[in-house]
Amino acid sequence: MNVQNLRGKLLLSLLLAIVVYGGVSFFVDYRDVGRSMGDFNWALLPLILLLSSLNYVFRFVKWQYYLNIIGVRGLSTRNSMLIFFSGLGMVITPGKVGEWLKSYLLREVHGTPITRSAPILIAERLTDSIALLIIGSAGVFVFRNSWWAFVVVAIGSVLFIFVARHRPTVMLLLRLGARLPLVGRFVPQLEQFYESTYLLLSPRALVAMTALSAFSWFFEVLGFYFTLIGLGLSHDGELLLQATFILPIATLASAILLTPGGLGVAEGALVTLTVALVDVSKSAAAVATFIIRFGTLWFGVIVGLIAFAILSRQLGERGDAEPVSPAATAESPP
Repeated sequence: MNVQNLRGKLLLSLLLAIVVYGGVSFFVDYRDVGRSMGDFNWALLPLILLLSSLNYVFRFVKWQYYLNIIGVRGLSTRNSMLIFFSGLGMVITPGKVGEWLKSYLLREVHGTPITRSAPILIAERLTDSIALLIIGSAGVFVFRNSWWAFVVVAIGSVLFIFVARHRPTVMLLLRLGARLPLVGRFVPQLEQFYESTYLLLSPRALVAMTALSAFSWFFEVLGFYFTLIGLGLSHDGELLLQATFILPIATLASAILLTPGGLGVAEGALVTLTVALVDVSKSAAAVATFIIRFGTLWFGVIVGLIAFAILSRQLGERGDAEPVSPAATAESPP
């Protein structure tokens, strides 16, 4: 993996973020946005960041669970945390391709082949998507909006799981691929990739990690709920239901369109849905969007870049790197 290339993509995404937030501010009138910023209860910001941090903690628990499934042994908790949080620093790369950095770093630190650990990222995204559907499902049926997103992601998830767990179909595709001149040379790596995917999407792992994801992501829903309260809205059940619908739908929309960190898509969906469902002005909705995006995206990026800097220094020194065990370098999962 070309880390320098990732840094270039990161810089481009930061420039895109400036354009997006500047565009939103001018679209809703930056003077009104400034006034709404002044009206926000900034004492709630630490709580919003704490809730986002809890989401990251439980997602790290899921990462550890998946590492155990594919047989990664002997990796210290410290290094595992640095690898996991380094991935957060790259979520604003296009299509979140920077999160594949986790597999690259896992190989560099522990020796685990990328083809063996990469399916973890797919399992994470799949269980996160299903969890967001579960969280937002109540709002879908109450507000009767964006039901199509619910249906599309649900059908896509079911089809993907069915194909991934139907070994004869996948083996047939791999045998056919082995006959192709350009694909055949990669079939051994694809087989290893599939074996990890098969383990990670077992019914037990799928149900357990989807439940953990739903629990984890609800902390970010609560963060958005308190963001709306910070704008002066009353803290009642209806507002919580609105937050439970708006944030998951906006997050899913940004994930489907694969923009860097959801930039543009998530902000547009958050502002549009908040204005449509919550009794606030466009400027207040924009402020709520800026604050929750800082708490749920940029805060994680900052933490991730710090973790990546620490791990990069460790890898550069090589003195503190963990020894690579024979089990870690095995070419197939147990």
